[in-house]
Amino acid sequence: MKVLVADKFEDSGRRGLAEIGCEVAYEPDVSGESLLAAVKSTGADVLVVRSSQVTRPMLESGSLQLVVRAGAGTNTIDVEAASERGIWVANCPGKNAIAVAELATGLMLALDRHIADGTADLKSGKWNKKRYAQARGLFGRTLGVIGAGTIGIEVIKRAQAFGMHAIAWDKHLLPARAEELNITLLASPTEVAAAADILTVHLALVPETRGLIGDGVFASMKPGTIFINTSRAEVVDQASLERAVKERGIRAGLDVFAEEPSGGVGDVDASIFKLPGVIGTHHIGASTDQAQEAIAEETVRIVRLFKETGRPANVVNLATKSPATHLLAVRHYDRVGVLAAVFDCLKKGGINVQETENIVFDGARAAVARIHVDRAPGGEVLDALRVCTPDVIDVSLVAL
Repeated sequence: MKVLVADKFEDSGRRGLAEIGCEVAYEPDVSGESLLAAVKSTGADVLVVRSSQVTRPMLESGSLQLVVRAGAGTNTIDVEAASERGIWVANCPGKNAIAVAELATGLMLALDRHIADGTADLKSGKWNKKRYAQARGLFGRTLGVIGAGTIGIEVIKRAQAFGMHAIAWDKHLLPARAEELNITLLASPTEVAAAADILTVHLALVPETRGLIGDGVFASMKPGTIFINTSRAEVVDQASLERAVKERGIRAGLDVFAEEPSGGVGDVDASIFKLPGVIGTHHIGASTDQAQEAIAEETVRIVRLFKETGRPANVVNLATKSPATHLLAVRHYDRVGVLAAVFDCLKKGGINVQETENIVFDGARAAVARIHVDRAPGGEVLDALRVCTPDVIDVSLVAL
């Protein structure tokens, strides 16, 4: 199996891929047209990326079977195009959670204690103890979390260690789990924003979250609230954030922002960072040695499972609900050509197979094919299935 690694990737990960029998092409500096050319020239079965854009032409031009995002978000991959081609897309969720949580916590402390501005003044030869001695402190404050998944919960644990009270909005966090973690669940992002002294965002970028943090959320905040975003720039309406900074004294710590350069090095001319009370980092939330080693290990696990079983872990582009309406169960003798005959009958009847599983019984003399189909076969098709080969024992149909 050929694996093209098209971003910087840990040595341990490359060794791990080689140890499971993969032929590894390591080209960390390719992107755009050069990545498209590499996909074609290497004939890779698997593509591993971090921040590189994976486009439709890349997915359609080579022989890719699997794309692995060595990280959590898959917004840099054309997942729709991959799904249309039957290409698996997998990621490494949760492996960078602690790294991102540490950065989010650091941004909170840096804003509360004016660390970035104070350091800048010292470097320019200025001493202003009176100004920088003004801080509220974190103890006893309320942390609001929008998105209490793996990363959000890691942030909450660290905030609780500082003596903060945690409130959150998350559509997937069960009340029992929230109670166990001593988190107060609220009904909406605006309710969380209104009650928080510090608001931190940890949302995946999906259509429902794009621009979710906008005027309504910022207008709900108390003046002087600290706002942290280490998730995705697109979940925040940056124009709304800039207005909140100017008009309500919101202070912001951003690891992601709208005008972020696409490469590792570049120029930045983002108006948000020209405002007082705004500090930033360079989209480095997951960039610790610990996180990258964990992601490399998980990437190897995903590829190994795919190589051994044909199905990788952490797939993000499978249908959540099959369009199948009926389950067809065909008991048969385990002999050559039985399933081909069954599928031929279904084809002649205009019936599409959505999923199939062939379960072999002890001794490998008989099996049952469980076939999910998009509509109920009529009587003629069922009769044809029963006699399509002498090796069919029985046919049954169940509505799903």
